[in-house]
Amino acid sequence: MKLQAYLSQRLVTPEGVRSGALLVENGLIRGVVAREQLPAAARGRDFGNSVVLPGLVDSHVHINEPGRTEWEGFETATRAAAAGGYTLLVDMPLNCLPATTTVAALAAKRAAAQGKCLVDWAAWGGVVGDNHLEIEALAAAGVAGFKCFLIDPGIDGFAMVTEQELRRALPHLLRTGLPLLAHAEVAGPVDAALRSLSDADWTRYATYLQSRPEEAELLAIRLLLSLSREYGFRVHVVHLSAASALAELRAARSQGVPVTVETCPHYLYFCAENIRDGATLCKCAPPIRGRDNCEQLWQALREGLIDLVATDHSPCPPEMKRLEEGNYRTAWGGIASLSVALPVMWTAASRRGFTLEHIAQWMAENPAHLAGRGAHKGRLAEGCDADFVIFDPEAAFTVAPEHLYYRHAVSPYLGERLCGVVRETYLRGSPIFSKGQFPGEPRGRECR
Repeated sequence: MKLQAYLSQRLVTPEGVRSGALLVENGLIRGVVAREQLPAAARGRDFGNSVVLPGLVDSHVHINEPGRTEWEGFETATRAAAAGGYTLLVDMPLNCLPATTTVAALAAKRAAAQGKCLVDWAAWGGVVGDNHLEIEALAAAGVAGFKCFLIDPGIDGFAMVTEQELRRALPHLLRTGLPLLAHAEVAGPVDAALRSLSDADWTRYATYLQSRPEEAELLAIRLLLSLSREYGFRVHVVHLSAASALAELRAARSQGVPVTVETCPHYLYFCAENIRDGATLCKCAPPIRGRDNCEQLWQALREGLIDLVATDHSPCPPEMKRLEEGNYRTAWGGIASLSVALPVMWTAASRRGFTLEHIAQWMAENPAHLAGRGAHKGRLAEGCDADFVIFDPEAAFTVAPEHLYYRHAVSPYLGERLCGVVRETYLRGSPIFSKGQFPGEPRGRECR
């Protein structure tokens, strides 16, 4: 590929937003230069005042293939990702069948992905009660790290771990040097809450919120931090919703505990006070909490205590959301948002004075680093893959089914008025999404 130059008044680089040109050759970024430094041989395209962001990285996605492709799949998930400005997805070890808890299951996932991916992908392995002897083999086979649940995930094929089982796995994890990602809720407070709600009205969001108390997150995080102090492994708290845990996370980090934290767009955009009864599209675990809690999460992002924002894209067939009866107890808990997460975040962040540089850090650079892919992904910098997004932050739109692109066009964001439109997405210098179309053949590959 000849030297290409992509010009913009607003290139979002690790050094800040600058006017200039992104130089691309053979799928890699060769440099970011001022316009007057543009090589004479470079073939150029000028995006004017449109923003050029690094390709986004989503480190928390449930692609669900193989085994539950009727829920999502590599083809539809990566199509939605490309439309949303993502160029790398890191797939969770559930809800696919088989779960990615063995090398054989990882091989099955790789076979399922062949020829289907519009964007690059990587895989997390799983830690379950009986696979401690698989951990080092999975690491050698190329997983980015490991995911566990401290509470029953509520799906066949992936079991929670007890503290004893986790202790059995941790020496193996430690030898890999890879992070442990944990769904941080424990069962005790949840079980107690459910007993107290035996006669409650489960069409009310307030009932569901009471059923997943903050204490469940706080106790789980406390256990993870204690184990990290004892063993020295890297721990990553996924989808933090409970602001009450922030003080202990802050203290642990100040003491040198190797802990990182993510939250999700839905915890930053919605609040419990605005969720209607029966609106089961908003059900997720942990739950969306109150307005004050939401603002505390934003403050933790501001201070860097929360490192990144990942979608936890967790789709299912619409009938599993129990939309007609509106029952929060029986509805599937998961929110799908891959194709609209960037405008959701920009809408909410810009209102609070955050910048496009924050977006790039939370949604590209830091998740790439978590997944061990930061040398090549998540930045507009020399030597990185030429993955980038043409984004119009001033444009606005109302979310409709045609904006979603994943397998089932249902979302709690339908009808929301959002700021920011993804115009084009490039993977290694080639367009994979442009003005509603997906040019060329699938170019995505596993990123190891």
